[in-house]
Amino acid sequence: MYDLLKTLVAQLAMPLPVTLILLALGWLLAWRGARRLGLGAAALGLVLLFLASWAPVADRLLAPLEARYPALQALPEDPPLAGIVVLGGGWVSDVPWTSTGKLGDSSAIRLMEGVRLWRQRPELPLVVPSSRIDADGAEQEQVYAQAALELGDVEERLIIMERASDTGREARAVREALGEGARVVMVTSASHMPRAMQHFRRAGLEPLAAPTHYLAGRTRPDRFSYWVPSATQLHKTERAVYERLGQLVVSFEQ
Repeated sequence: MYDLLKTLVAQLAMPLPVTLILLALGWLLAWRGARRLGLGAAALGLVLLFLASWAPVADRLLAPLEARYPALQALPEDPPLAGIVVLGGGWVSDVPWTSTGKLGDSSAIRLMEGVRLWRQRPELPLVVPSSRIDADGAEQEQVYAQAALELGDVEERLIIMERASDTGREARAVREALGEGARVVMVTSASHMPRAMQHFRRAGLEPLAAPTHYLAGRTRPDRFSYWVPSATQLHKTERAVYERLGQLVVSFEQ
């Protein structure tokens, strides 16, 4: 119930649902006779949607999260590392696609970065997410593991973590696999990294950040597209809002 509530609140707090709520409220107020107040609510919703879909705003919201931890170009030699952990993202399993095609954008980039780092130290374990359980109670295929095996010769060093539905549970699964206090390289999306670091430290691990899948700053101000609202920029704002809410939840849970 708690997980469902978190998901519901997070979805409703996104810019598009908030805009739709304000538009619906504006229509209701105008219908009830409060025309000026209704128009104000509707205008506020449209302004919110415009700003959330505008690169100057979206990048400023997301960039601080992505810049919190620098990119990890090479693995350190000391102190010793217990493994390289790739955090889960989205994927599908019941489609006739290749293993990499089944991974979502963030998942594929995270796994690619994890394999890149693993090639620098192939003696280290590469820890990837387990499958999930679908609506019928059947276990889905190991999409991450299959893609990792096809991208690199990692079979002998591959560890599949226990099933986890969120980052906190992933952190605990890694602790169970590699031990309390393990120093691990953690690969995830740059915007997700600050919250993931909180979870891993709280679980008693020593994570070394390896951020990837950067979204902010890809469109330059000297291009016309930078100044035109778009769904791409709205997605950036949604990521920033979602991660800020996630950090707030982690702090509350502590």
